[in-house]
Amino acid sequence: MNVLNADQLSSSSPTTAEYILLPEETYKSDDSGVDDNSKPTQEVTLGQLDYYSEDFDTNLKNRLAALTISSGSYTSALENRKVYLNHPPVFSHTLETDNPITDQKNSGRCWIFAGFNMLRHSMIKNCNLAKLELSQSFIFFYDKLEKSNWFLENVLKTLDEDIDGHAMRFLLKNPVQDGGQWSMFVALVEKYGVMPKDVFPDTFHASDSEQLVWLLSVKLREYAKKMRNEHAKGKDIAEIRRMKGQMLKEIHRVVSVSLSQPPSTFNWTFYDKEKKVHGLKNVTPLQFYKDYVKQDCKNFVSLINDPRNEYMRKYLVEYQGNVYGGNPVEFVNVDMDRIKKYVVSVVKSGRPVWFGCDMGKFYSAKHALMDPELIDYKSAFDFDFGMTKMERMQFGECTMTHIMVLTGVHVEDDGKPVRWRVENSYGESVGDKGYLTMTDKWFDEYVFQVVLEKSDLPKDVLDVLDQEAAVLPFWDIFGIMGP
Repeated sequence: MNVLNADQLSSSSPTTAEYILLPEETYKSDDSGVDDNSKPTQEVTLGQLDYYSEDFDTNLKNRLAALTISSGSYTSALENRKVYLNHPPVFSHTLETDNPITDQKNSGRCWIFAGFNMLRHSMIKNCNLAKLELSQSFIFFYDKLEKSNWFLENVLKTLDEDIDGHAMRFLLKNPVQDGGQWSMFVALVEKYGVMPKDVFPDTFHASDSEQLVWLLSVKLREYAKKMRNEHAKGKDIAEIRRMKGQMLKEIHRVVSVSLSQPPSTFNWTFYDKEKKVHGLKNVTPLQFYKDYVKQDCKNFVSLINDPRNEYMRKYLVEYQGNVYGGNPVEFVNVDMDRIKKYVVSVVKSGRPVWFGCDMGKFYSAKHALMDPELIDYKSAFDFDFGMTKMERMQFGECTMTHIMVLTGVHVEDDGKPVRWRVENSYGESVGDKGYLTMTDKWFDEYVFQVVLEKSDLPKDVLDVLDQEAAVLPFWDIFGIMGP
C-alpha cells in the first residue's frame, strides 16, 4: 500500500491501493464554535454545527419557517398569492374548440399523446367531428419493437468497446424506455400509420408500462450479453445479426401478449358534429393517416433553445432514435425570442404546438400554474437561485422531462406574450380540467423545444436544415427522453 503525502499528489485520482495522508490542519475538528472560512476543512466539524445551530435558533424568522413549512410541501406553504392572482386562465387567443383531455396514466408516453393531440386537431376540423382520440397504444406497440431493434443494432456497433465504458453503460441503463422525441414520433407514424383509439384501446400494460419496460429490458440486456459472447468467440457481424431475428421474435411475443396485436386493417363507425353516422371499412392505418388525418408530419421542424451551444446550427444526439431507416433525430437551435415569435403566430392562427419542457419546476397543481416566482423560497430560506438557464443545463439542474401542447396565448397591447395555455395528458383531474397556465417567464426558463411547420419559419431557419449536424454526446439533456 502506498501512502502519499499531500505534496506528492498528482492531478490523477488515487487508486484503491493508495491512501492520501493530508496535513493535520485540514481534517482536525475545530471546536471553537467560530465559522472561520479562512480555515476550510474536509469534514463537517462539531464547532461548525454548534455555530450553525446557534445562528439558526437566534433568528426568529427561521423558527417561524420551521414551524409552518415542516408540516407540508414547499409548494403549498410558499405559494406567492400575487403571482397566481396576476395570471388567471384567461387568454386573448385560443383554439376554436377544446378537444377531450387525454390521460397517459402510469406510462411515459407523453410525446405520443402530445403528437396525436396536435394531429387530431386538423382531422376534427376537416372531418367535422365532435371529438376524436387517436390510438396511442398502436404507436406504442411498434415503438417498443423498434426501440428493441435500435438497441440491438447499437450493441452490434459497440461490440469492441469495453463493457464498462461510457457507451455501453449508457445503452444498458435504459434499453427500451417509454420516452421519445418528435422525430421518433414521425418515424413511427410514417412507417405504420395511425388509427382511432376506439379501434385499438389501451391494455393494462399500455396504461401502466413499468412491468413491460422491465421485462423487455431484462431480455435485451441478456441478448446484449449473448451478442458480445459470440463476438468474442470470433463470429462476424452478419452471423450475430442473424441471431437478432430470433431475439426480436421473442420481443414481439412479449409486446403482443402485453399490448395485443394491432389489426392490419380496421372498420370505424363514428358520429359527426350533427350526430350523423359515418363508417369506414377495411382501412389500413397508413391509409387512414394519409387520407383522413391529412397532416404531413415530415413537414415539421424541431426547434430547440440551447444557450450552451451556437444558435442557427443543427444538432443531433449520439445513439438517439428508434426506427432504423427513419429520419435522424435532429434539432435547429434558435434563440428564445425568435421561437416565441413563431409560436405566437401559429397559436393565433388557431393551430396547436407540440413543445418540451422541464415539468414540475415552480409548478402549483392547486392553481394549475407554472411561474418561476410562484414558490417563494426566498422568504422561507433567505436565498435566491443563482443560475441562468444555460448554467442549469450545464450543471444538471434541468432537463426535458415532459411533452405537452400549447393551445392558447395571452398577448398584451405591445404584442408580447404574457402567459400560455397548455393542454396536458394527465387527465381532467390534474390542473384546470386538464389544462395548465404557463407564464411567459416560465416559458423562457424551462421550455426547451417546440415543433413547427416549415411554412411557419423564415428562410434562414430552414437553411440550417441543410447543414451537417453537430453531434451532442449521448448524456446530453436532449438525449434524455422525458415521460
